[in-house]
Amino acid sequence: MNRTALGEVRAWCLARGFHPNRTLGQNFLVDRNILEAIVAETGVGPGSRALEVGPGLGVLTEGLLRRGARVTAVEKDPALAAWLRESLCAEHPGALTLVEGDALEADWGALLAGGCDAFASNLPYSVGTRILMTLLARPDAPRRLVLLVQREVADRLAAPPGTHARGTASVWAQLDYDVRLARLVRPTCFWPPPEVTSAVVTLTRHGRSALGEPAKATLRALAKHLFTQRRKQLGAVLRKSPEPWRGIDPAAAGIDPARRAETLTLPEWEALAALARQEATP
Repeated sequence: MNRTALGEVRAWCLARGFHPNRTLGQNFLVDRNILEAIVAETGVGPGSRALEVGPGLGVLTEGLLRRGARVTAVEKDPALAAWLRESLCAEHPGALTLVEGDALEADWGALLAGGCDAFASNLPYSVGTRILMTLLARPDAPRRLVLLVQREVADRLAAPPGTHARGTASVWAQLDYDVRLARLVRPTCFWPPPEVTSAVVTLTRHGRSALGEPAKATLRALAKHLFTQRRKQLGAVLRKSPEPWRGIDPAAAGIDPARRAETLTLPEWEALAALARQEATP
C-alpha cells in the first residue's frame, strides 16, 4: 500500500472496517512532500536509532526505515499494531521493534535504552503535549526531536520570553533544545483532515545549560508552579506558595519581583532555580 495515497488509505480502511478514531488522534498523513520533510529533519541514516510514538498506518515509520534507521514504534491501537506487524515488521525483519501499548504508560527507560538518535512522531493532539513533556524531562532523551503537532503547540514550544505563548512547555523545551518551526501543514495533508493547522517543529539539543540534572528538575518544577499563576507577579506568587517555594525572593537572583513568569529568560530561570535549591538546603 502507498501510505501517502489518499485513495489507497481509504480503501485499506474500508476493506478492514477500520474507522479512524479522532480521540486517539488518528489523522493519517497522506502528503509525500510533508513526509519527506519530516524524515529529512530527523537526520537519520543507516545505523541510526529512532523512536516513534503513534505510527498509525506506518507512513513515517516506513520513511525512517527506508533511510536505514532501526525504529522502535509504540502503537496503542490493536488493529493498527496488527497491520504494522503484518506489513512493515515482515518487510524489515530486525529493523522495526513494535511496542503495543499506551505511550503514557510506557517504560521510557526501556524504550531509550542503548541510546536513541531521533524521536519522530505525528503526536496525537489529545495527549501529545503530555508525552512530549515526559520525554523532555529525561536526561536520556534523544538529541533531536521532530514533531508533527498542532500549530498552537509548536508556537508554545518556540515562544520567546515576553510573549503570550510563553509557558511551561517553552521553558522545558528550550532548557535543553533549540526549537525551530520547520513548516506549516494544512489540514488537507491528512485523512481525515483535522480542524486545525499543524506544524513540523524540530528540537535539537544545544548543550548550553550548565545545570546538572537535579537543578534542571528543580527548574522544571518551579516553572510548572509559577505558570499556574502566570498573570501574577513572581514575588507575590512565591510569598504565598507552599513549600519548597515559599520565601524565595527573586531579587536575590537579580530578578525584579514585580516581573511575571513569561518574561524570564533561560539564564534567569537557571538563577532562580539555583536560588531555590540553595534555600532548600539546610
